[in-house]
Amino acid sequence: MLKQANTGVAVYGSGLGAASSASAVLRTERLRKFFYSGSQQIVPLDGIDFSIDRGEMVAIVGPSGAGKSTFLHLLAALDTPTSGAVYFAGKSLHSFAELELAEYRNRVVGFVWQRHHLLPDFTAAENVAMPLLVRGQALSQALRVAADWLGEVGLGERAGQRAGSLSGGEQQRVAIARALVNQPVLLLADEPTGDLDERSAEGIFELIERLHRSHHLTSILATHNFSLARRTDRVLVLELGKLAPGAEVPAGAAVHAGRAESSGVRAPGERVNLV
Repeated sequence: MLKQANTGVAVYGSGLGAASSASAVLRTERLRKFFYSGSQQIVPLDGIDFSIDRGEMVAIVGPSGAGKSTFLHLLAALDTPTSGAVYFAGKSLHSFAELELAEYRNRVVGFVWQRHHLLPDFTAAENVAMPLLVRGQALSQALRVAADWLGEVGLGERAGQRAGSLSGGEQQRVAIARALVNQPVLLLADEPTGDLDERSAEGIFELIERLHRSHHLTSILATHNFSLARRTDRVLVLELGKLAPGAEVPAGAAVHAGRAESSGVRAPGERVNLV
């Protein structure tokens, strides 16, 4: 049986700090990011204020290219903002030393990408063990913990199988186990069901929901799937650089290729609304 995840903000020996008394575990202030494509300035994030309470699950939706991945990368300290700040446990990531940032990425944040990014010639267990090896854990111990996590995601019997021989849904389960093997506080998932068929996508989302509850995670999911987004605690729409609460949309609506699709027809550029 896996140990229950830490519900507070752990001190990982690098001065990251203990959880504050406030419920918000992660927040941003006036977060802005821009870059250039030739002479054109692209501004995917334009002054975003955001916070998430400990234990909350939030979905972020929006058209392709709206900046959902950019936003998650900033929250995970995989990229730096042009201006503004990201705060974890009341401390700006900008103030973190390099070692603190490395600890934050490795042990505070669990990140799931749309494409699993597994090493195909390594076994499922070896892939899951990678974050443990990065933090210096012995290989034998890391593989035991990885095997436990594979059991947690329903792949206990696949631990010794090469990742490249697994199905798409199984590979994403391995990626989720890898993201959570260090028992992080935050789970950030960037289109975790985007490459899957409907049945596999439902299974992955149900797994994320279960792990979110049982391991007391704070989770942020970027998704095009309105039906899945509506099952989270809160839905936000990222569009034109701004993040805003979603309003109601029909059940079963989905976003594909930068447009919203449902039983009705939306004009190009029309705002996407959802619960």
